[in-house]
Amino acid sequence: MNNLIWFRNDLGVRDNSSLVEAMKGNKVIGFYCFESLFFETDEFGFKRTAKYRAKFLLETVKQLKQELEKLNIPLFVYLGNSVDYLPNLIEKHKIDTIFLQKEWTRDELVILNDVKKKIPSNIKFNEVYDQFLYHPDDIPFDEFTSIPDVFTNFRKKCEAICKVRPIAELPTNLSDENLVGTDTEIPTLKELGFTNFSTHTNSAFPFEGGELEALKRVQNYFWETKKLSFYKKTRNGLIGIDYSSKLSAWLANGSISPRTIYWEVKKFEREIIKNQDTYWLIFELIWRDYFKYVSLKHRDAIFKLGGILNTTYDPRTNEKDKHTWINGLTKEPFINANMKELSETGWMSNRGRQNVASFWSKELEQDWRIGAAYFESMLIDYDVHSNWGNWMYASGVGNDPRNRKFNIKGQAERYDAAGKYQRLWLQETLF
Repeated sequence: MNNLIWFRNDLGVRDNSSLVEAMKGNKVIGFYCFESLFFETDEFGFKRTAKYRAKFLLETVKQLKQELEKLNIPLFVYLGNSVDYLPNLIEKHKIDTIFLQKEWTRDELVILNDVKKKIPSNIKFNEVYDQFLYHPDDIPFDEFTSIPDVFTNFRKKCEAICKVRPIAELPTNLSDENLVGTDTEIPTLKELGFTNFSTHTNSAFPFEGGELEALKRVQNYFWETKKLSFYKKTRNGLIGIDYSSKLSAWLANGSISPRTIYWEVKKFEREIIKNQDTYWLIFELIWRDYFKYVSLKHRDAIFKLGGILNTTYDPRTNEKDKHTWINGLTKEPFINANMKELSETGWMSNRGRQNVASFWSKELEQDWRIGAAYFESMLIDYDVHSNWGNWMYASGVGNDPRNRKFNIKGQAERYDAAGKYQRLWLQETLF
């Protein structure tokens, strides 16, 4: 059997079920495409992938290629549309089966269906759900339609019943003959439409993309500094690299799996300490899972103005408010500091995200989808399910039964009482 692994949001070799299964074949090749669709301008005027995530993605794919070569698997890399390259690759290498991570959101389905229309019908597709902590076959809900619309109900049931699956172990490396020449090059940042840039000196996320970088971060945050043992106490921080695990960007593109992190937490609990802090990192992985299940249940409703509640939502569309929010020029210094940080680094803390989303949708009463689309463009750790799910949640059209509105001044006083964070990103003269 000749197998092809179509990499999308599973850009690592460890704990990658598609790769493990594909390596059982006689011949294995890898394929990745920097899809034009994800670098276009969206309906709200934002480039869907801005420079920060583009650079992180390039670093990730470069490392994926190197890690695959160690297994004697070539990675063919293209820029454009998968449909323009995959059919020829399949024919040339006499591929029988395509292995890939199952995706279900709008654009990923369009790309997949376009390819299916252009290749012979006898080509098999082996799609697996591989981005979850709790696998869909293991959760205590018969159908995705019965997923609870309140997170706590979902979490408690899963925690009581579900077991996290073991890590998928890689088989022995393929023979040297499998590593054929690819005659393809990883594009440059310029070819993706950007100029080179340096990471901001105050960035809370100065890390590079790639599986080995993710594992290095786990090693540092868990074992070298043991910051994991304080995670719950520090996770609402705003400054520096260690107030949170910062694993979200690698999780988002699949260069590390949630199972890998979970089992490392369990090892830490056995060998160092088990407390509320260590549990809370697992809690956040469940929260991440939850929004994947929300999008599986509600599909394209997560992109609609009324959200999954189909709420009557009548935003005040205002270009001035959009300009001041994006550029950090609102009446609230705490909002401005967070928006400046995002603009200059591609990163924002969890606390900051909740505040700026609440301010945009509930204080300014703007279209929440514009905020979500701006985050999609800018964030290094953009994940379609978490981003749109959290924005719905913050905007009153999603899974928050309380529909809270943040008191921005109160939040600033609580989480940045001395104004240190605001001074870091705004001019000292403002204080």
